[in-house]
Amino acid sequence: MSASGSTVQEAGREAAGSRWFGALARVGLIARGVNYVLVGALAVQVGADATSEEADRQGALRAVAEQPGGSAMLWAIAVGFAGLAIWRFVEALYGQPVPDGDKVTKRLTSLARSVLYAAICAGVVAFNLDDKSGKQGGGGQSSDKQSKDITARTMEQTGGRWLVLVVGLTVAIAGVVIVVNALRRRFTRKLKLGQMSKESRRLVEILGVIGRSARGVVICAVGVFLTAAAAKFDAQEAKGLDDTLRETASGPLGPWPLYAIAAGLIVFGVYCAFEARYRKVHPKNAKR
Repeated sequence: MSASGSTVQEAGREAAGSRWFGALARVGLIARGVNYVLVGALAVQVGADATSEEADRQGALRAVAEQPGGSAMLWAIAVGFAGLAIWRFVEALYGQPVPDGDKVTKRLTSLARSVLYAAICAGVVAFNLDDKSGKQGGGGQSSDKQSKDITARTMEQTGGRWLVLVVGLTVAIAGVVIVVNALRRRFTRKLKLGQMSKESRRLVEILGVIGRSARGVVICAVGVFLTAAAAKFDAQEAKGLDDTLRETASGPLGPWPLYAIAAGLIVFGVYCAFEARYRKVHPKNAKR
């Protein structure tokens, strides 16, 4: 490696280990928590037939925009997701702060999440700009419309149906893995357990198990619907987060499963606040 390349890498490691970088990541975790609390709250209203608002990120942003100071809150959320994107990208460069954080799979996972959070950040910015221009955040599509449109366009292509099938199965399996890891409390490996009292650790573990499991169930359900769309060759079978939750409410057990999932998503949002406090955010090979 050249001297200039070594200098750049060294500067990157120092930045990744800095206090401001840690603060940026923690702000992002709080923004993610706010998003899940809002989606969970909207899902409760969906179960009670008290709202026609989408119980997804678009609906959550609309709920924020309608509050006093909503625009400023939306910009803060955008900054938070930008922080998450940067944090995950740096993890892809220097490794996750866990014993096996240097593995290629771990780095690729961080890179994928970085792209996802960057896309969410761009969506929040676009929503807020639409709101400023008088469109009231109406420029963005719901997760259901996006899912159906993307699925339909993909299945029109050669081999697209099989691609949708693979993606659906992957998402469904990812949801199952999230639930299993939550029940096994694997998330605690990424937390600074030594800084917690016994009571705090027990509370965080309970919140993490419940919240992460609920999140995994929803992700798995989205994957199942996507798989069904490919199997039936019908893009209308694809469902986003909102329609997945509404489908849960229309089952034989009524809205109660939806209420349970909604409560779990809210719990996950609360867990994110604790995660923002105790998460190991500095990459494995950062210089501190």
